[in-house]
Amino acid sequence: MRDPYEVLGVSKNASTAEVKKAYRELAKKYHPDNYINNPLADLAEEKMKEINEAYDAIIKGNASGTQTSGGYGSGSYHSGSGSKNPKHMEIRRAISSGNIIFAEQLLSECKEHDAEWNFLMGCVMLRKGWYDSARSHFSTAYSMEPNNREYAEAMGRMQYGNRGPGMGGAMLTPCDCCAGLMCADCLCDCI
Repeated sequence: MRDPYEVLGVSKNASTAEVKKAYRELAKKYHPDNYINNPLADLAEEKMKEINEAYDAIIKGNASGTQTSGGYGSGSYHSGSGSKNPKHMEIRRAISSGNIIFAEQLLSECKEHDAEWNFLMGCVMLRKGWYDSARSHFSTAYSMEPNNREYAEAMGRMQYGNRGPGMGGAMLTPCDCCAGLMCADCLCDCI
């Protein structure tokens, strides 16, 4: 592997924040989803893999060294799981960086479909817009490990559409639905 600092284009003295910023910029530029139906798709996927490996090498080195690190994407897909499976951690990084095709490929290679696998597959399906499939995988993960907060929150988001209890908003009432339908009817009359 090339020097990870060279891959990300940062100096060896770069702060964690600078490393994260460089990673995000390169991930946006070389993300394979940007190259769908493009002859450069394979090259973009290889570049993204190299960028991810470089980032991981620097952050893991920083975690054992002097700088503090949280890892890009260490928020929503890493909270509460405590997954120690390296394959699952790699899949979480791919999802966090938006590399859904790569995450799905890694998931398809897994032989064991445990709760974590179902949760991660649910995340992939959700990102792809396949809500029924996402709901099914989240439900399976939750039924396998009902005490896992991350799985419970994913189920709640699917049930309440990010508007239910604890999701940052009020639930829709029947009046809200009726008002929406009346507005839609008025718009149809105007057209």
